[in-house]
This record gives sequence, structure tokens and C-alpha cells, in this order.
Amino acid sequence: MVRVSDGEAPTTPRSALPGRRARAVATLAILLAGVCGGLIGYALVDVSCTGECNWQQGVGALVGAAVGASGVAVVASLTLRAMHEWRTSSRAGSRSARRSR
Repeated sequence: MVRVSDGEAPTTPRSALPGRRARAVATLAILLAGVCGGLIGYALVDVSCTGECNWQQGVGALVGAAVGASGVAVVASLTLRAMHEWRTSSRAGSRSARRSR
């Protein structure tokens, strides 16, 4: 869809998605947090358990990975939204400054 205003050049609608690089960095941060959380969960159970603790270590790693990844996913989501709002408001401000001239 192309919109044309009074005497202005046609503009294409902008996507609400953040850029590819920002999404890639967010995804890598979530994966890294999951791996680190899994290692921490495994090590925590390994230190506190005596004897055969294989399934407990697996559960600790799984829970640690889920908690770590979900926490960073929330922060990454909020960061990407804030980046989008900041870009949108700065573009709107520059347009209104041009129109007031």
C-alpha cells in the first residue's frame, strides 16, 4: 500500500518489526543465557547432591536453562519495543519540525 499526501513523495508503510541485526542479537543473547542458566543449574545440583544424581542434574540443567532464557527473553522483548518506540518518536519529531518551517 502506497500513500500519497498533498505534494509529498509517496511513502510505504513501515513495519513494526525491529531490524534483522537487533533480532539476531536478541536471539543470541537468549540462547547464551539459556546455556549459562543450564550450566549453573547443573553445577548447583552437582555441588549439593551426593551419590548418583544424574536425573537431578538433568532437571537442574533444564530448569536453569528455562529460567535464564525466559528472563533474558523478557528483557530483550522490552528492549526491542523501546528501540522501536524511540525510532518512531524521533521520526515523528523530525517530520513535525520540517512542516513547521
